Amino acid sequence: MKRLASHTSLSSYRDVWRVSMPLVVSMSTTVVMTFTDRVFLANYSIDAIAAALPAGIMAFLFLSFFSDTAGYCNVIIAQYYGAGALQRVGNAMWQSIYFSVIAWVFMVALSLCGGPLFQLVGHAPEVQRLEVTYFRILCLGSGVYIVGMSLSSFYTGRGVTRPVMIIHFIGMLLNVPLDYALINGFWIFPELGIVGAGLATVFAWTVITVLIAVIVFTRTNDRVFKVLKNYHFNHDLFQRLLRFGIPSALQFSLDVFAFLFFVFIVGRIGKAELAVTNIAISLDSVSFRPLTGFALGASTLVGQALGRNRPEQAVDAAKATMAIVAGYISVLILLYLFVPQPLLELFRPRDISPESFSHIKGMGVVVLRFVAAYLLLDGLYMISTAVLKGAGDTKFIMWSVGLLSLFGMVVPLYIGMEIFGLGLYFAWSCLVVFLLLLASVTFGRFRLGKWKRMRVIEQ
Repeated sequence: MKRLASHTSLSSYRDVWRVSMPLVVSMSTTVVMTFTDRVFLANYSIDAIAAALPAGIMAFLFLSFFSDTAGYCNVIIAQYYGAGALQRVGNAMWQSIYFSVIAWVFMVALSLCGGPLFQLVGHAPEVQRLEVTYFRILCLGSGVYIVGMSLSSFYTGRGVTRPVMIIHFIGMLLNVPLDYALINGFWIFPELGIVGAGLATVFAWTVITVLIAVIVFTRTNDRVFKVLKNYHFNHDLFQRLLRFGIPSALQFSLDVFAFLFFVFIVGRIGKAELAVTNIAISLDSVSFRPLTGFALGASTLVGQALGRNRPEQAVDAAKATMAIVAGYISVLILLYLFVPQPLLELFRPRDISPESFSHIKGMGVVVLRFVAAYLLLDGLYMISTAVLKGAGDTKFIMWSVGLLSLFGMVVPLYIGMEIFGLGLYFAWSCLVVFLLLLASVTFGRFRLGKWKRMRVIEQ
């Protein structure tokens, strides 16, 4: 990645910093909420932390499909903004809102299927019961999150990302203490365990969405972008959102599905192995969520540059983002390699003695080495994919990631674990190889440059 940065202008780094860093902070607030949620649940009981990640990823699998489809409005708005078609911005946002309402209905219906879904997984009965409960709460409240993604696109697509950052920071400040109080029963709140964790998350989503709506629907924004007047359903724009947004969302959902399958297969080995994996992925979220901020910023800058018909600016933005991401991830790799034990100790349940936890911590040290091995690959994959999305090259990434998820992850993992009885470290090896394949394919597509000629808006 450093070689990519050598011919990139200083102004490109400034643009990435201006647009992406507030988004990184916004996503980091989600990291703080998720991380503290996992720590509180791990301290509460081993069953709670064992259930939280499978149920959370299962809900996220469906939620990410709908929220990413709605959130693709970010690219449409970016290209309209770059092209100077400002009065199309409000109508584009409304098509995303209409889709969000439809998606919410589907998520509510899905919440009723939690029992059968987790029966198929085959985890321990006490863990399964908690998984169903947590999954249902997240599904029922997910519509608020999806609508929030639509509203956020009004700002992120234009590269005005500080308001989104501030509002997410407010949501984090409310979520963390409420999370602790509802899980453990503090002050006036009852002890709800994993139920409390779910309720605190939905509350934070609601606050964030309401605050964004307040600053979007103003007279000034309506005068310039028609956010109130141009609310009518536009069949062409709605269809364009689906045509580009669904393949983009399927790519991410297939990626999440591969991780979900990975977590469920590991959970069949044993409760300790599942807990170790949950802890490692919770630590990995410290890199993943900020990476999504960089990725969203890259999509925005690429979309705006292509809207102006300046593909060379899009290339510069992509290279600058890759270089910054490489520096950030290198710091995390050093932490995971040289100070893993203090990080793992944060997750020691209060119902387990230090001696009993030492076995889990020993496995965790090895697993964090696997995480360190794939972090740079993950960063390269996410930024390359973001560039392709910003141009509209979403069908390619949908098919490539879908095939790699099946033949590069699901099939080898199933054969190795279920047929040959290989263990935890084989599963994590499969994950590293999977990300190597994803990074190679998407970065190769980026280097070919076909995306430079693509657009998602009318010419």
